[in-house]
Amino acid sequence: MFYETEKNDHGLPHNPFKAIVAPRPIGWISSLDQEGKPNLAPYSFFNAVCDTPPIVMFSSSGYKDSVGNVDATGEFVCNMVSLDLKDQMNQSSAAVPHGTSEFDLSGLDMAPSRLVKAPRVAHAVTALECRHLQTLRMTGLDGTETDSYVVFGQVVGIHIDDSVLVDGLVDVTRYKPLSRLGYMDYAAVGEVFQMGRPKV
Repeated sequence: MFYETEKNDHGLPHNPFKAIVAPRPIGWISSLDQEGKPNLAPYSFFNAVCDTPPIVMFSSSGYKDSVGNVDATGEFVCNMVSLDLKDQMNQSSAAVPHGTSEFDLSGLDMAPSRLVKAPRVAHAVTALECRHLQTLRMTGLDGTETDSYVVFGQVVGIHIDDSVLVDGLVDVTRYKPLSRLGYMDYAAVGEVFQMGRPKV
């Protein structure tokens, strides 16, 4: 089958776009507002964009609290979601009034960061402390502004729980990072294989 996205004439019960661009890691973004109140929200449009320096991005549909907090304070933490934290992550995605602590809502403990003021999820086995680089409001081909915002941050500090290190390497099978698929579907990485880069 083929369909044009502008016409959206795929004839399927749900838009398949997000099911095709999958799996996507979940960036569990913790931040503080200008009054110092914590916020925690998962974003499935998240990824690393380069490693020197290490830079990550997350994208928000709408100018939500996470984006506003990062723009105001210049800092955030990206906590990686493991399989055992899936229910808390899902709870923290609820639409709640501004100023509501998703940490409290989902029963999660906060832990202090080292280089930024925003707290991290205490039980997350990895966390990336980030400083804000820029926020871009996306535009379409016709130049019309969308209601989607992409936040870029440089990673300045990384927390790794020793329990996931095996022979000096992060072993994702130890914590099974959660990923978002399309629709209401999720997956967890539990099996890996290696392939060496070919020499031509």
